[in-house]
Amino acid sequence: MENNRLYNVAVLASGSGTNAENMVNFFNSGQRKNAIIRVILTNKKDAYVLQRAARLGVPSGSFTYKEFQNPCFFLPLLDKYNIDFIVLAGFLLKVPEYLIEKYPKKILNIHPALLPHYGGKGMYGERVHQAVIAAGEKESGITIHVIDKNYDQGVTIYQAKCSISPEDTPESLAAKIHELEKAYPCVTEKYLSLLSD
Repeated sequence: MENNRLYNVAVLASGSGTNAENMVNFFNSGQRKNAIIRVILTNKKDAYVLQRAARLGVPSGSFTYKEFQNPCFFLPLLDKYNIDFIVLAGFLLKVPEYLIEKYPKKILNIHPALLPHYGGKGMYGERVHQAVIAAGEKESGITIHVIDKNYDQGVTIYQAKCSISPEDTPESLAAKIHELEKAYPCVTEKYLSLLSD
């Protein structure tokens, strides 16, 4: 049975923020009924995602690693925006256990490979694409999964694949992956519609 509640979503990002922007364009258009992006937060004070957030008119902010580890700092920050769901969009820090306990089954992540392969600590961005190509893989893709206490090991809710040609480079593979990542907002919307409190 689908639920009809509206989720207040925080997007956590570490880089340029293309997935964050896709989320905002999808959910904050007024046409989507079950979520709105309330804030974009980053662990890098010079991340380009902050410029995107300003252009999109979404509140944003940055935090340090130490602040992220401190529930007395980070939970009130989320409470300020009444956050009840979190989307990780190119976010590189491991999520602390206190946050997983506060938001059980309510933190999604997207990974630029077909988990359980090419995941884990240090496997992000171009590093993933380099490893996939170096291994001679014939395909790669994306995995959208629920966060748990281990890097890239939560329950998978969606995967999409793309082929790898002998001519592909990490850059050209990244372009293919970016196309697949456009599904992230739709997958999030469907997951939220089926989520039970």
